[in-house]
Amino acid sequence: MPTYEYRGLTASGRSVRGVREADGLEGLRAALRREGVVPTEIREARAGGGGGPARTGVAGREVRLGAFRERAKPADISLATRQLATLIRSGIPLVESLTAIVEQTQKEQLKRALATVRDQVNEGTALADALRAHPKLFQDYYVNMVHAGEQSGTLEMVLDRLADFTEAQGRMRSKVTAALAYPMIMAVLGTIIVGILMVVVVPQVTTIFRDFGKDLPWYTELLVSISHFVGRWWWAAGLGLTGAVLLFRQWKRSAAGRKVWDRLVLRLPVAGDIAMKVAIARFARTLATLLRSGVPILRAMEITRNVMGNAELERIVEEARLSVQEGESIAVPLKRSGRFDPIVTHMIAVGERSGQLEQMLLSVAGSYEMQVETRLAALTSLLEPILIVVMGGAAAGIAASIMLPLLQLSDFMG
Repeated sequence: MPTYEYRGLTASGRSVRGVREADGLEGLRAALRREGVVPTEIREARAGGGGGPARTGVAGREVRLGAFRERAKPADISLATRQLATLIRSGIPLVESLTAIVEQTQKEQLKRALATVRDQVNEGTALADALRAHPKLFQDYYVNMVHAGEQSGTLEMVLDRLADFTEAQGRMRSKVTAALAYPMIMAVLGTIIVGILMVVVVPQVTTIFRDFGKDLPWYTELLVSISHFVGRWWWAAGLGLTGAVLLFRQWKRSAAGRKVWDRLVLRLPVAGDIAMKVAIARFARTLATLLRSGVPILRAMEITRNVMGNAELERIVEEARLSVQEGESIAVPLKRSGRFDPIVTHMIAVGERSGQLEQMLLSVAGSYEMQVETRLAALTSLLEPILIVVMGGAAAGIAASIMLPLLQLSDFMG
């Protein structure tokens, strides 16, 4: 019979640890729970104490503790949400479950917030109300879904859906970031190479020609002028660029600037189409998740509007919400806007008529997430050769402006 080392928490929140023989992990967990102990870590004891432990977290989920970092990421919140759902489904009281999650969590920001939530719940506050006090970690949709789960008695199911939703959004962000990372790296490296040629190589060629009393061709003179400007006024160019970026960001954050910029983004070739598909997928998955969790449709659409991330689309979703408030269809104002594809509005209309709106929205979300992945792959394959041609052309132009005068000088000396 194997021997296990374990750590756990009692109902009062006291940490306990020990060593015990058991038929298996499930048997040990069941025995500990009968004794009022919530296991937070179980590992098989090795002979002689050597070897790496087989570590298991709450409810049998594997726990890999990474390096400590202060700020919590969406993945950390998703993991804590999934673990909380598992504990509650196992019949462990909410306060004890929260205590186990606090003990398990490594990110200090999330740990402090969950500890506060646990204390408030222990004093009689509803879980949703306790979470509402931490808006940087638990957004409006999260709090409202938890509230709906508490009211309907399906909290563990809602928490699982929240974890699914958070993970889906994280995958979407990761795909977008990964698709843009390589072209950005290429652009940065190309800029560095061109900068080195301009600042280091061009001045040396200029010195050689002047030593021989020869005039440079006009194209090389132009390159030299640019090189001198960059070498002498780089700090001014840097300050100007920084100031322009700060002013642009400030303008984009203003109400008027945000409207103009968000409308412009949707009209960009290729990128605008991808941005719109990302927005449709986010709209459909958010609204479906909220409705499935029992959030009233008007409140669900209000929350969905707030997570769109685009002023133009927020306006369209708000118009749809007002239409629903007046007893009309969601699909009509979406179709009237001209932003949502006909297939999307048609599926929403069918879902409304058949009473299967949530399923239709989830189908839309899945379809458009796949389309985003395909478009991102196509965009990446398109950007790579363009960047190679542009950066290679710039480097070749600079090299030609340097080499041609050197060849002329070689002929002169010969």
